[in-house]
Amino acid sequence: QVQLVESGGGLVQAGGSLRLSCAASGRTFSTYAMGWFRQAPGKERDFVAAITWSLGRTYYADSVKGRFTISRDNAKNTVYLQMNSLNPEDTAVYYCAQSPVRRALVVDTTHYAYWGQGTQVTVSS
Repeated sequence: QVQLVESGGGLVQAGGSLRLSCAASGRTFSTYAMGWFRQAPGKERDFVAAITWSLGRTYYADSVKGRFTISRDNAKNTVYLQMNSLNPEDTAVYYCAQSPVRRALVVDTTHYAYWGQGTQVTVSS
């Protein structure tokens, strides 16, 4: 079992920044990748960014590339999402997730085994 605890969400004006954190605990030894997804009201849960645990390879959705940065601290079992140049379209509940799947398709929600409860990010215009 893996537990994920997210923090850092809040309300920010357009153009502003937020940093999200997700701390993992439990049986994290099999982690292949950690990812961030987001879900706006009435919308599907969409991929945002992911990072592999061993080499730190990063992956981004086109909509956030150049604005968001994912990073990890392996010793702390924590993944971060630095979000810059936020716009109202970024408003959503942001979820972190853990994948134990070797060579996982990181954009695919079904390749993730554990999820946090989400943290709300609201960007005002």
